[in-house]
Amino acid sequence: MPVINSVAEATEEVKVWRQDFHRHPELLYDVHRTAGLVADRLRAFGCDEVVTGIGRTGVVGIIRGNRPGPRTIAMRADMDALPITELNTTLPHASTTPGRMHACGHDGHTAMLLGAAQYLTGTRNFAGTAVVVFQPAEEGGGGGKAMVSDGLMARFGIDEIYGMHSLPGLPVGHFALRPGPIMAAADRFEIRLDGRGGHAANPHLCIDPVLAGAQITTALQMIVARNVDPLDACVVSVTQFNAGSAGNAIPQSARLGGTVRSLKAETRVLAERRLREIVAGVAAASGVDATVNYAHGYPVTVNHADQARFAATVAADVSGAQNVDPAIPPMMGAEDFSYMLEERPGAFLFIGNGDSAGLHNPGYDFDDTALPYGISFWGRLVETALRP
Repeated sequence: MPVINSVAEATEEVKVWRQDFHRHPELLYDVHRTAGLVADRLRAFGCDEVVTGIGRTGVVGIIRGNRPGPRTIAMRADMDALPITELNTTLPHASTTPGRMHACGHDGHTAMLLGAAQYLTGTRNFAGTAVVVFQPAEEGGGGGKAMVSDGLMARFGIDEIYGMHSLPGLPVGHFALRPGPIMAAADRFEIRLDGRGGHAANPHLCIDPVLAGAQITTALQMIVARNVDPLDACVVSVTQFNAGSAGNAIPQSARLGGTVRSLKAETRVLAERRLREIVAGVAAASGVDATVNYAHGYPVTVNHADQARFAATVAADVSGAQNVDPAIPPMMGAEDFSYMLEERPGAFLFIGNGDSAGLHNPGYDFDDTALPYGISFWGRLVETALRP
């Protein structure tokens, strides 16, 4: 079944909402304007209940079908933007806030789910309950976890939950997903090395943290090359190396920072353990004192097999099976929808954004021609899952 006719007719209105969100980007939990507009529209649509303040600034809308049913299906969109300066300042809907922009498509995600809420409240052709979840602070703030901790699942009786994200490079009108791990866990580390500074002409009187840091940077690559199963996936990247301020002085200390990405819980544990062991070993051999701060970020986003298959079927109903990739390779980016999938069965999928700039790129913009596909997907998801 193709794009829903009434959705196609309403696309221009949804486009206006999307571009308004784009003009007014907000960061992390400080999404008060966006959340306020979302709540106001949900009330205007006729949602049976609109709840604000879930996960600090999240919004939840409840839509009951025209027949009772035992199941509740939830759909999630993220609302926050990024601290990036927009490149396309000539766009009529360019960001009006310096240093902030919607560079990851959350404006489109929010608009599509609002469009779906408008459609579902108008038709209610399902038996059960649909829940629309608008989340703050996906971009590093853990808003998904905050909403879960606030009782999202139990309070609203959610049985399954689904999420969707724009994907540059995938043609508009196409969808992609996979069962199992689809996005990686993302951890951060900081390594501080303290040695003994001195004149660069007398290295034998110093303990050089730069040399130790260089050895650690190289040695950490052993984790992926020699400790992780070649059929598994892991990334260990040193992305920061700060030391010294003079060309003729060995510094007193050095600081390294970076990220570890993994697709399995056991690989995540292995990578952290080996990182700590390598740092300790090189530090002992070099004579420096080493401190490791290792912070766990978002966990692996794992799609449940039955729900992933179901989502792929719904996507095929909207766009045609030939335009749905049900086995896209996993990506090493991270997503805090993972916290929601740890609590309830569900799936996370990608919707095509065409030949656009990449995510988190200052030239990115959500492609408004994708709106009717996303809205239709959400509508068909509920109507199919909760078929009378």
